[in-house]
Amino acid sequence: MAAEKCCGSGTQVSEEELHKQLDQVLEEYKDKPGALIPVLQIAQTMFGYLPEAALKKISLALDKPYSEVAGVVGFYSFFSTVPRGKHLVRVCLGTACYVRGGKEVLNSLKKELGIDVGQTTDDRLFSLDVGRCFGACGLAPVIMVDDDVHQRVKPTKVGGLLNQYRNNAAQEGE
Repeated sequence: MAAEKCCGSGTQVSEEELHKQLDQVLEEYKDKPGALIPVLQIAQTMFGYLPEAALKKISLALDKPYSEVAGVVGFYSFFSTVPRGKHLVRVCLGTACYVRGGKEVLNSLKKELGIDVGQTTDDRLFSLDVGRCFGACGLAPVIMVDDDVHQRVKPTKVGGLLNQYRNNAAQEGE
């Protein structure tokens, strides 16, 4: 069922339908200067990530070399070329968080999730990433799960924290 994606409304949309929607977006943006990043953002929101077929379509429609499109995607950490999990877990590794144990929290998350930075769990529930500063230095170390900020996180507590999200996902699936 890889051909079906979920859009923001919670309804299933086929891969073919997403490409048709992307065609409409590209038609609207094709002659606008500076359209590449906004189009990439829209496409990522639609697909949940940026599949190669979408990048090629964007490259052609905006008359940009594929290497330029791929370079922009690779440069900005916001963009992802692999499907992301339902929950994005980001660990702050800014100076305060790093000094107060952010690296140990990251290692604990890697072990608990069984993935490395930039990867997604097999069940597509979690993706793991790092950040440089979340603006909560006095509460270090900090992690964010989606838009939820978790402060003074201890490596020994990450399993329980993740279980809250696992339990919510299980309840939603019932």
